[in-house]
Amino acid sequence: MKRIVILLTLVFIWGSAAHAKCGDVVHSFNAPSKYMTGLTFDGKSLWAADRKSDLLYKIDPESGKVLKTISSPGYWPLGLAWDGKYLWNIDRNAKKIFQLDPNTGWIVHSFDFPTPSPQGITFDGIFLWISDRSTHTLNQISPDDGTTIRSIPAPTSRPNGLTFDGKYLWVTDRLKNEIYMVYPETGDVIMVLPSPGPYPNGLAWDAHFIWNVDYETNKIYRLKLDNTPYSLQNERDAEITVTHITRNQGPGTIHRLNVIFAIPQNLPQQKIVGSISYSPKSPKFVTDQWGEKFAEFDTKELPAEKTKEDIMKVKAKIYDIRYYIFPERVGSLNDIPDAVKDHYLADGEKYQIHDPYFRKIVKQVVGDETNAYWVARKIFSYVIDHMHYELSGGWNVAPTVLKRGSGSCSEYTFVYVALCRAAGLPARYQGSVVVRGDNTSFDDVFHRWAEVYLPNYGWVPVDPSGGDQRWGRDQANFFGHLSNRFLITTINGGGSKDMGWTYNTNEHWVSDPKTEVKIETVADWVSTFQK
Repeated sequence: MKRIVILLTLVFIWGSAAHAKCGDVVHSFNAPSKYMTGLTFDGKSLWAADRKSDLLYKIDPESGKVLKTISSPGYWPLGLAWDGKYLWNIDRNAKKIFQLDPNTGWIVHSFDFPTPSPQGITFDGIFLWISDRSTHTLNQISPDDGTTIRSIPAPTSRPNGLTFDGKYLWVTDRLKNEIYMVYPETGDVIMVLPSPGPYPNGLAWDAHFIWNVDYETNKIYRLKLDNTPYSLQNERDAEITVTHITRNQGPGTIHRLNVIFAIPQNLPQQKIVGSISYSPKSPKFVTDQWGEKFAEFDTKELPAEKTKEDIMKVKAKIYDIRYYIFPERVGSLNDIPDAVKDHYLADGEKYQIHDPYFRKIVKQVVGDETNAYWVARKIFSYVIDHMHYELSGGWNVAPTVLKRGSGSCSEYTFVYVALCRAAGLPARYQGSVVVRGDNTSFDDVFHRWAEVYLPNYGWVPVDPSGGDQRWGRDQANFFGHLSNRFLITTINGGGSKDMGWTYNTNEHWVSDPKTEVKIETVADWVSTFQK
C-alpha cells in the first residue's frame, strides 16, 4: 500500500507537469534601450547596461519604468553585478572592471581584466565571478585586484551572462539560446533551460526569479523556477515496425525456435496509441521477475534454407523529456523506498558489485556522500572521465570493462548501474529502438542507457555513453534528459529470465548439429509528423 501511494503521488505530480515547465516566462517588458548587455538586481530594482548609449538604467521590475540613469564607467559596458552596496561593471573598451556608487555614478575602484575576454559578472557574497569566452571558464576573482581565486569550466565555449542565486551560478549562451544552472564547486551543469529569446545576454537573480535581458528581442524577462519535476516537448507521432528474422542456413533443422519481443509501455515521455499488433497474430504473453512484459513466438520446426519473420508494430507519441532537478530537493539514500532497494540493489552476472576493485572506486568517488543526486552525478562524472566509446562486440562484466576503459553503450550502462548499486543507489537500464537521422529511417544498432532512482523525482534517465563529451552542457543533456528519438521497449534490472541481458528482442533455439542460424532485427520508423 505504501508503495502504491508513493507511485500515485509521483504520477499526480508528473501528470500536472506535462505543459508548465521550469524557465517559463511569467513577466516581461520592453528594455529601456536597444543594445542591452548586462543585468543585475540591487534588492529592489533591476539595473541594465546599454553598450551604445553608455548608460546604466535603474528599472522598476514590475512596470519596467526607468527610475534613474547614470553614465557607464567606460564606453562599452558589458556585465553588471551588485555586491550589496555598489555596482560592478565590465567594460570592453577600457579592459577594466569598475566598481561604482549607484547614487552618484562615481567610480570608487577598478582593476584590469584578469582574463582575456570577460563577459558576465556576479557576486557570491565574498568574491566576484566572471565568465570568459576566450578561456571558456567561469572565474572566481578577488574584488580587491582581480586575482583569480579559482576557475571552473564554462558550460559551453561561449559563456555570456552570469548571476548567482546563493547556491548556483547561472550562465547564458547566445548561440545555443540556453541558460545553465552550474554547481560552483565543480562546474557541473545541473540544469539546462531554453532561453526566452534568441540572444540571451545578462542575467539577474531577485531571490525568487531569474531575470534575463535579450539583445535581439530587446525585452527583459522574468523566469520561474518551480517544483515542476519535468517537461514534455517536441511531440513525434510515429509508427514503428520491429522485425525479427531468423534464417536457417542449414544444413540441419531448427526443431524449436522461441522469439521474444519486449513490449513498450506507456511512460511519461511515450504514449502507445491503440493496440500493438503482431505477426503472427497470437503470441504468448509472459512477465519476468522484474515485472516486464514480453510477447513470445514459438515455432516447432524451421527446415534448412527457410526463414521465419516475427513482427511487432507500434504506434506511439514520443516526446523530449527534461527533468528539472534541484539537488537539495532530492532526498538521501535512506529516503528510497525499501521495495525499490530490494529489487534494484541486487547483484547480477554483468555487474559484480562486490568486486574489490569496484568497492575501492565507490569509496574513492562517493565517499561519505548520501544525497542521491550527488551519488549519481559523481559516478556519472567518473565513468565518462575513465571510459571512451568503442563498439567491439560482446558485453563483458562491469569491472573488466572499467579496467579496459572502453565499451559500447551497453557496457557503459552495466558499469554505471553496477557502480550505483555498489554505492547503495538503485539503478536499472532502458533499451530502445532509435530514429536514425531522417524521420523515416531504420535502426539495426539500437541504444541502451541507465535509470537511477532519486527520491522526490522517481526514476530518472542517465546515459553515460551519450554524456561522454567535453562540455558540461552536453554532459548535462544526458543526465535527466531524453530526446524524442527513442521508443523504449525494455526497462529491466538485468538477467531477465526471458530477455537475459539483451533488450528489444531475444531468441532461443534447438537445432541439429552444425546448423548455421542467422538473426537479423530491424526497426523501421515512419513518422507522420513532428511538432
